[in-house]
Parts: sequence; C-alpha cells; structure tokens
Amino acid sequence: MKSTQSGVSLMGLMLGLFILVLLALFAMKIIPSYLEFATAKNAIEGIARERQASTPAEGRNAFEARATIDDIRAVSPKDLEITKEGSEFIIAFSYRKEVPVFSNVALCIDYAASTKGQ
Repeated sequence: MKSTQSGVSLMGLMLGLFILVLLALFAMKIIPSYLEFATAKNAIEGIARERQASTPAEGRNAFEARATIDDIRAVSPKDLEITKEGSEFIIAFSYRKEVPVFSNVALCIDYAASTKGQ
C-alpha cells in the first residue's frame, strides 16, 4: 500500500504566519485603548464604592486625582455625567476612540461605563 505524504505546504505556512502577524498587530493596536477604558471604569467604580462623591464637584475632583495617578487621558472630569438617584450618585461616561490600524484604515470603538446597578 502506497503512503501519501501529508503536512503543511510552504504556501500554507506563509498564509498562516501572515494571518498570525496580522492578528498580533491588530491586538497591539486595540489592547492599550481597552486597558485605558478599563482603568477609567475602575476609577469611577472605586469612587462610587468608597462614596467619595457627596456632590458632583467632589466626584469630578476624586476622578481627576485618580486619572492623574493612573494616566487616564481619554476621559476628563468634565466628561463625567454625574446624577443623583435616591441617596447615591451615579457616575457615567462614554466616548469614542479611533484607533489607526493601517495608513487610511481606522477602527472606531465606542466605550461606555456607569456605576448604576452596583
């Protein structure tokens, strides 16, 4: 019985490596944007959890302090939407981040976070 060879051809290997490099490049562009969003979200959740905001101005000041320490640039204190529901303040923000992928191709990501329901 004759045995046939099987395996990955050179073209298959090159195509696989190309796709892997493309995915890695895409991830390297997007992950910093997501990490900054997660840091900003953790900042407003921490402010709400520790009840540092008894007025909207105090909430903005507390966020500004955390944003300075954590190097949050995508959201500024004036971008925060602070409302009062019952006895607690709800802090929310939303923004759009445009991440350049290639020369004239960009990815637009909409981020939104709120402390409502905690």
